[in-house]
Amino acid sequence: MAIADCFLILLMAICVYTDIKSKKIYNVVLFPAATIGLVSNFLSGGATGGITGIKGMMLGMALLLVPFILGGMGAGDVKLLGVVGAFKGPGFVWTAFLFTAIVGGVISVIVMVKTGEFPVRFRAAILTLFSAFGIIPQVDLLDSIYEGSVQTFPYAVAIAAGTALAYVVR
Repeated sequence: MAIADCFLILLMAICVYTDIKSKKIYNVVLFPAATIGLVSNFLSGGATGGITGIKGMMLGMALLLVPFILGGMGAGDVKLLGVVGAFKGPGFVWTAFLFTAIVGGVISVIVMVKTGEFPVRFRAAILTLFSAFGIIPQVDLLDSIYEGSVQTFPYAVAIAAGTALAYVVR
């Protein structure tokens, strides 16, 4: 295993810890890590390696930009997936993103079941889907769903698990 991979694994552990403990992923950790990822790609692959790192970083952040804009996750989560891309490139970060989405979905269902929100949210998702396809009249369920407290979880856990699964698959 390369030193860069060891560093990325350590970074994931730190970010999972801080996200669980304080619900934050700190820039003081992410920015140097992104720099190290980009520089290591440049040193190992020249200009092509550097460009691969930049493409990976941009793709990683772009993949989580819409959920961030919609309020589904924090900026630290977006930057963390960008750092994964800076280290590993666009192909790897795409795979990590797909696994992250699956793990995040599973964790979300577990949280909803545990808090008793699953039936209400499942019904809202089905009605919204039917509404989007014109099967039933347009419905706006957002106000009724989000009246209570919304349960969240530290998404760095899903990103770390998705990244680990991407390592296993690749």
